[in-house]
Amino acid sequence: MRLFVALALPTAVLDDLDAACAPFRPLRDDLRWTSREAWHITLAFLGEVTDLSLTRLMPRLERAARRHQPLCLSLSGSGAFPSAARANVLWSGLSGDSRELGDLAASVTAAARRAGAAPPDSGRRYRPHLTLARCRAPADVRSIVAGLEGYQGPDWTAEEIYLIRSKLGGHPRYETLGTWKLQAHADVSRLA
Repeated sequence: MRLFVALALPTAVLDDLDAACAPFRPLRDDLRWTSREAWHITLAFLGEVTDLSLTRLMPRLERAARRHQPLCLSLSGSGAFPSAARANVLWSGLSGDSRELGDLAASVTAAARRAGAAPPDSGRRYRPHLTLARCRAPADVRSIVAGLEGYQGPDWTAEEIYLIRSKLGGHPRYETLGTWKLQAHADVSRLA
């Protein structure tokens, strides 16, 4: 089964981003805009995972989540992979507890590796983003990136991680297989 681990976004955050993207959607029919039901922040894409690895993975993800405290995040700006001039993916970035988000993604990746479900891209640097659109052929999206460059969405607190099964087809369908709370206690010395 095809799996990934992600953070979900609250409705108000989705509403705000949806409104910011609305003016750009009718301008480009060469882009496949992702639906807001599919919007999430991937911590680790695991690819195909066996049932045995899934059984080993779930308790490891629970332990990884327990080691991290909730994160204050917001969507901000935009960009494209590999570049705005020849994009395959148009995305919105994140701001807030960025370092802590990277640490959480590293913990999730390590948990997956120990469970026998190492992410296929585990050698790459973690680049948190939310995919807004995909392009079948490389597309110049510089005007959209410029239009969303100053975007700053509302803050939200990410309090749990989700293990999600992705079923491909005409429209990808997602099924949540597990949810774990981020619950590490704040370091008292940092609060002083």
